[in-house]
Amino acid sequence: MRQFPRRGPAGWLLAVALLLNASSLRADEPAKSLFAEAVDRYYSALFMWDPTQATYAGIHDFDHLLPALDAKSVANRVTTLKIGEAIFKQLRDGKLTEAEEIDAEILANTIKAELLELETVRDWKRNPVIYLGKPAESMDLLMKRTYAPPEVRLKSVIGRLKATPALFKAMKENIENPPKEFADLGLIVAKGSVSFFKTDLPLWAKTAAGKDEKLLAEFTAANAAVLKEFEEAAVWVEKDLLPRAKGSYAIGADAFMKKLAYEEMLDIPLKKLLAIGEANLKKDREAFIATAKLIDPKLTPAEVLTRLGDDHPKPDDLVAATRGTIERTKRFLVDKKIISIPSEVLPTIAETPPFARTGGFASMDTPGAYETKATEAFYYVTPPEKDWEQKRQTEHMRQFNRLGMDIITIHEAYPGHYMQFLYSKQFPTKVRKLYTCGTNVEGWAHYTEQMIVDEGYGNNDPKIRLSQLSEALLRDCRYVVGIKLHTEGWTVEQGKKFFIEEGLIEPEVAFQETRRGTYNPTYLYYTLGKLQILKLRDDYKKAKGEKFSLQTFHDEFVKQGGTPIKLIRKLMLPGDTGPTLPVE
Repeated sequence: MRQFPRRGPAGWLLAVALLLNASSLRADEPAKSLFAEAVDRYYSALFMWDPTQATYAGIHDFDHLLPALDAKSVANRVTTLKIGEAIFKQLRDGKLTEAEEIDAEILANTIKAELLELETVRDWKRNPVIYLGKPAESMDLLMKRTYAPPEVRLKSVIGRLKATPALFKAMKENIENPPKEFADLGLIVAKGSVSFFKTDLPLWAKTAAGKDEKLLAEFTAANAAVLKEFEEAAVWVEKDLLPRAKGSYAIGADAFMKKLAYEEMLDIPLKKLLAIGEANLKKDREAFIATAKLIDPKLTPAEVLTRLGDDHPKPDDLVAATRGTIERTKRFLVDKKIISIPSEVLPTIAETPPFARTGGFASMDTPGAYETKATEAFYYVTPPEKDWEQKRQTEHMRQFNRLGMDIITIHEAYPGHYMQFLYSKQFPTKVRKLYTCGTNVEGWAHYTEQMIVDEGYGNNDPKIRLSQLSEALLRDCRYVVGIKLHTEGWTVEQGKKFFIEEGLIEPEVAFQETRRGTYNPTYLYYTLGKLQILKLRDDYKKAKGEKFSLQTFHDEFVKQGGTPIKLIRKLMLPGDTGPTLPVE
């Protein structure tokens, strides 16, 4: 395990003093060692700021800690980031290798993105989920990943339990006037966490402690305090926060475009950006209508989709039904030589933990690139809540219709997110092992849905194409609704209506999707990334000519990690200066 130096802002101050000293970095002197040191310092500071990110990455020096999100800590983080910004600017003015220049550009934009979040968007002042979701999320990682003996992990859990009250204190001090949507989600997460700390965590802890009664007693006392905190937090959100939750979720056009520039390295006017999304929605909708007519010309497209949706498992059978999709999607990749599969290990399929059910239907939770022992990956699917009325449960389960589940597995597992994880050990640098951007990661997973059907998955059955197009319409609607919610004043009801009418989405799903857009402004990155990858593939194919191989293209793309596609073009098409989108 790599040990990272535990340095806070003082370490950065020393580093910047050295770097800004003219004698320490001459223009003709390679900056490789200095750059590597700066990268180490950056991630050390990041992991001290948010220890959960270290645990995700497979770095376990910070497993006993939680973020300190009080106002003073946030201010210190801003200072640290600005020092880091100066360091990387100075380094980029020196001599870097090609690989270091790419990494430096990634980190420069990453710092700008985090500063935008902390200073302008300021979700730490308006979203209680940031605080309420962190404890269970961070401890769940320690429970399910067997990187160390259970008693060692239990001691880290206890450390995080003891750090939780300070997190809740910061929440109550910081959250001022949240949007109602954020407070609603906060209540869901708080209540879901109560069951986790009341039942799931104690059951695991009892086994983990073994015969060590003193360790179990320490856990029990710390857990009881946190359980009480969550019960009180749920009451606080419901009785105190919700009645005064009248803030706006919209971040505004300026912040929206800066997020895209810093997080996705995309520079395109807002009007043109929206036009691209609307044009793609129109194209996919026309293809959907034409495909529905092939299936049954007597029914409307919505009715055809409803018929497909009727064929879904019962909620209790959702996990078992998902298991059946894995082998056939994986086999297709091998038979058709779509992409090389570097490992035969399969993900574990399970229900999404209750504390993590904030609107998504499926997700892939994989260990970080620096995890050497706990290599378990979890493919989560979200059942409807048992206390929902029957109509709402049925609308939710339609998303998991038989053919639709294949498309979901293509996205989450083969050849989508899980395949990206299987390549993570090959990512070329530390930065690219630890960094991801949405247009790459989610763009890739969404791209694979269309690509695999284009390559003949499902034996060209129009029903599988319709399922793929249904997912495409969902992402196209996210693209448009995200922009409208945050730059044009749309309400959640307007967004829901758009999903239903333009995407032919079930009302319950439409609501969940729109609410997600309130806290995930740039979730257009699915469609945006897919379009960028298709453009890259076309340009790569032209460059390679007769030597082009789809499998080689996919292998080379995934090996680069979650790098912004603008930079992947530089790596896969040396000397390329073309646009990342067809009409950019």
